[in-house]
Amino acid sequence: MFICYIFGSFLSAAALPPFNAWLIDQVGWQMSWLVWAVLLIAIFVPLAFIFIRNKPEDVGLFPDNLTEKEISQYSSKHSTIFEETWTVKEAMRTKEFYLLLFCVATASMVNTGIIFHFVPILSESGIGRTQAAFILSIMAMVSFPITFLAGFVVERIKVNYVLAFVFLGQIGIMMMLIFTESYGAAILFGIARGIVGGFEVISLGIIWPNYFGRANIGSIKGVSATIMVIGSALGPLPFALAYDRFASYHEILYIMMIFPLLAMFFAIISKKPVKDNSKLNEQAS
Repeated sequence: MFICYIFGSFLSAAALPPFNAWLIDQVGWQMSWLVWAVLLIAIFVPLAFIFIRNKPEDVGLFPDNLTEKEISQYSSKHSTIFEETWTVKEAMRTKEFYLLLFCVATASMVNTGIIFHFVPILSESGIGRTQAAFILSIMAMVSFPITFLAGFVVERIKVNYVLAFVFLGQIGIMMMLIFTESYGAAILFGIARGIVGGFEVISLGIIWPNYFGRANIGSIKGVSATIMVIGSALGPLPFALAYDRFASYHEILYIMMIFPLLAMFFAIISKKPVKDNSKLNEQAS
């Protein structure tokens, strides 16, 4: 199901920017919003209600790397796989929780800041809106196969180190964007952003259940989602203010590099927290 989610996310990210650019040209941005409102209510809400499930065990699936003996042993005694679990209050008592929240906020803030201003950023290099929309599609087309590679990588390298690589990549792609002066360079930027995005979606997707378990992942990721929305809301604002002040986006791109630099450091020091073993034994019994 996760693969279907990833596939759908990147397929839509690849197909929708050119479609939205065409739709806006045909009916205007106001009517385009109305079209998408109707599509969401009439199609996507029913699909989510019918097909989304709460956890893998509901459809006979189990976490990766379990042997058949372990699966049969657990499934005969428990409705779910036993694992170290944290409540949201317990997670909030760890420093790792807040370090990861900063990482989530940074990723969403930088991404939305760049994407919201992507067309005017590229227009400084003489690249039009249709070409910019195609670059967005390239990002998604590259990201999808990269997620498979990222999945293999996080099984062999600690996920916080992979997340640190993501923020190093964010710094690199912002530097590329500053020096993008042609359509060919913009395509290279799109490819690089797709690679970073593929690792980003996998590392941020699995670090929460890896660190705090799946039993209360809804409430934990609910806090993460709130911070992500706040970061997304704040991201475009400094880009707009900086452009009004400097008549260029280069200055704000340099300034924004501070955040992924800090996030990279926070990701490196965010080791997986460990609960008290005596409490775990009580839960198991």
